[in-house]
Amino acid sequence: MHLLNYPIVFFPLSILLLWLSARMGTFLARRRPLSDDEREDFRFVQAAALTLLGLIIGFSFSMAIGRYDQRRNYEESEANAIGTEFVRAELFPASDAVRVRNLLRKYLDLRVSFYRTRSQRDLRQINADTSRLQEEMWSAVRAPGLIQPTPVSALVVAGMNDVLNSQGYTQAAWWNRIPTAGWGLMVVIAMCCNVLVGYGGQSSHVKNSLLLVLPIFVSITFLLIADIDSPRGGLIHVPPQNLLSLSQSLPRQ
Repeated sequence: MHLLNYPIVFFPLSILLLWLSARMGTFLARRRPLSDDEREDFRFVQAAALTLLGLIIGFSFSMAIGRYDQRRNYEESEANAIGTEFVRAELFPASDAVRVRNLLRKYLDLRVSFYRTRSQRDLRQINADTSRLQEEMWSAVRAPGLIQPTPVSALVVAGMNDVLNSQGYTQAAWWNRIPTAGWGLMVVIAMCCNVLVGYGGQSSHVKNSLLLVLPIFVSITFLLIADIDSPRGGLIHVPPQNLLSLSQSLPRQ
């Protein structure tokens, strides 16, 4: 999975691997060329293999898009939960409300950093600070809730619970990636298809163009899928638009 976190590196490697697979097909064709009777059946097998590859690529792309949309939805849910709890905090006594709101502001800045950072070292620090701050936020609402166990205070405590839960849902969504076994299956089928293309070329002109075009096209689809599926690698990311908008709208003290 480490290589898939760097789609730009994965792209040329996939081109090379698929091109070598096609060259292997041409090597096998020289060793054992197809007869005229076998060529029609071979074309049927070749078309079926390419169709299967197209279906698997389509399913994988759909999985990557679904996970990307899920990460965007949870970013919106986090912003809504934090904003709602910020408003509900005023139901507490003034001193408690100020403390909860200050903690929520710090927490909001950490959540924005979580979405923006690309460094694993910074991410570990952000996660540690987030866990510590979550404990402080829970303590900030638990103490007033125990002192005055009213429906109003329970509403604030429930709102803080939503804030903490939303972060857990977001983290789970960022861990939810296309399985490595799925990537392995897709790459193996792509290699087999390129072997078949190289094996079934009739003329050198058609053979040379297919040996180059098909690996490039398939590798571009791999690049797009890996880029969308990688939360921090590549060029396509989930922007913290809702969190930033909330941060700009909150009053600062």
